Amino acid sequence: MAERALELLALPEGKTGFLLDIGCGTGMSSEVILDAGHMFVGVDVSRPMLEIARQDEDLESGDFVHQDMGLGMPFRPGSFDGAISISAIQWLCHANASDENPRKRLLFFFQSLYGCLGRGSRAVFQFYPENDEQCDLIMGQAHKAGFNGGLVVDFPEAAKRKKIYLVLMTGGVVQLPQGLTEDGEEGRTQIDNAGRRFVWNSRKNEKVAKGSKAWIEAKRQRQIKQGRDVKHESKYSGRKRKAKF
Repeated sequence: MAERALELLALPEGKTGFLLDIGCGTGMSSEVILDAGHMFVGVDVSRPMLEIARQDEDLESGDFVHQDMGLGMPFRPGSFDGAISISAIQWLCHANASDENPRKRLLFFFQSLYGCLGRGSRAVFQFYPENDEQCDLIMGQAHKAGFNGGLVVDFPEAAKRKKIYLVLMTGGVVQLPQGLTEDGEEGRTQIDNAGRRFVWNSRKNEKVAKGSKAWIEAKRQRQIKQGRDVKHESKYSGRKRKAKF
């Protein structure tokens, strides 16, 4: 889902973006951002989850901020090239205390997010709405805050695979990407993205085992892109060490 959200951001190819990961949790989506060659700041309301993320050495190049989405994004104007959020925005539709107003909290969140995004950038939210009214509430408050955009639905006919993304834009009106649909070929999906056609091979997006040679090399290449000093590749990379007796 995070990979798809990044795709919907439509970031310029070959450019390292500075992205906001809203509701990052333990950093699973943040790791996807790093793997794609970008930098990030992760925001979450859960201190325990953020502590787990901070202890992950694969995420040490990013930053994490403890913040309730409903209290706004505490960043300077134009700080980010884009934002993604996986399975988080729907929680703002609920009041967890008597003084919480979901409608006001959503509006304040979107207003603050609009402010900290660069001109022409996007924010993509994957979420699970309970009903159409919840969808209308979220989109309505986003539009009040100044965003353009709408919903992109992947696999709308497949109950288990169906995914809903809210794609918001800070610039002028741009045609929304089309949702993904099965084309009948195993392991391949066709994407119609605003007139451009791609073919995505799901097998290429499978995660490699942590600690394997492929995983180590991917991490090394990511650090090189970030301008960090890294060790040269060794023939011993990823090999298990023999037990000492």
